[in-house]
Amino acid sequence: MTGLVRQFPAGVTRSVRVPSVSFAHLARLTDDTGLFEHARHATVRREHGYCTDDVARGLAVTSREPEPSAEVTRLAEIYLTFLTHAQDETGAFHNRLGFDRRWEDEATLGDWWGRALWGLGTAAARSTSPWIRAEALHAFRLGATRRSEAPHAMAFAGLGAFEVLRAHPGDGESLALLADAAAAIGPPGADPTWPWPLPRLTYANPAIAEVVIAAGAVGGDSELLERGLRMLAWLQEVQLNGGRLSVVPAGGWGPGEPPSGLDQQSIEVAALADACATAAAVTRDPAWEIGVQQAIDWFLGDNDADAVMWDPATGGGFDGLTPLGPNLNQGAESTLALISTLQHARRTTT
Repeated sequence: MTGLVRQFPAGVTRSVRVPSVSFAHLARLTDDTGLFEHARHATVRREHGYCTDDVARGLAVTSREPEPSAEVTRLAEIYLTFLTHAQDETGAFHNRLGFDRRWEDEATLGDWWGRALWGLGTAAARSTSPWIRAEALHAFRLGATRRSEAPHAMAFAGLGAFEVLRAHPGDGESLALLADAAAAIGPPGADPTWPWPLPRLTYANPAIAEVVIAAGAVGGDSELLERGLRMLAWLQEVQLNGGRLSVVPAGGWGPGEPPSGLDQQSIEVAALADACATAAAVTRDPAWEIGVQQAIDWFLGDNDADAVMWDPATGGGFDGLTPLGPNLNQGAESTLALISTLQHARRTTT
């Protein structure tokens, strides 16, 4: 555990202990095939099987570890093997695998295709294991030949390309995919009260801004970069309630609707941390670290319900913040969101 002092928006200084990154619950959710999607409390629900979305996130967070243990490397290998099995010869991906090891869907270019490329790109750029980097890059290149009609899928894939470009600057396939992802997002509409390129805020909203920021930075396009930064700044502003983070709820939020409320998902918090970290790295402006800190503090209890959103006994993240308090189930998505956000905490406090 790392002891840190936080200054909370109400002006009250509280001593907050930020947990170190733990993969204990992620390992509990993982077998030799992949990462189970759901849990009841901390116990795996095998009947719900596995999904590519979560496995891709798992590969990303394990690959982001600068000094992975043997256990973390083992998890990364399992997740990489799952993704290469999920990918067909055209570069598309299946999403849902039953506990009977049978695919329950066809390979397509949905969000899971984009998230798979994000995970593979992260592994290709950041894994400390050469064999993981090589295989992840091979699978990424196959998937990067495709394009999805869904803006979110393109955003996730573009962020995978941004990761590859960390290790392979000038890579043509990655540059093309990142540029196409930003184009798929498009500019904001004409309504000055809604400076967002999509008609509603739905899910993983910060990733939409992040990929525009990434494309602007990589392409040397200052106008595109500024557009992405404005999008992210506005998104930060509308997700504050009394100075604390209050992310868009699961039902989304659109123009003219009441402010967002509870039924908040951990993955939204982690996405904001990722986007603000990217903005800070690209601009070298430490002000963007405020968004990262707000995401960390949300998990530690500085949220609309004053509720801690993780279980110290297991290392798992709670599945959401409801009007009745935390959903105490500790599934893959929320646990990965916790790990991802705490990885940023380590970066900002060392």
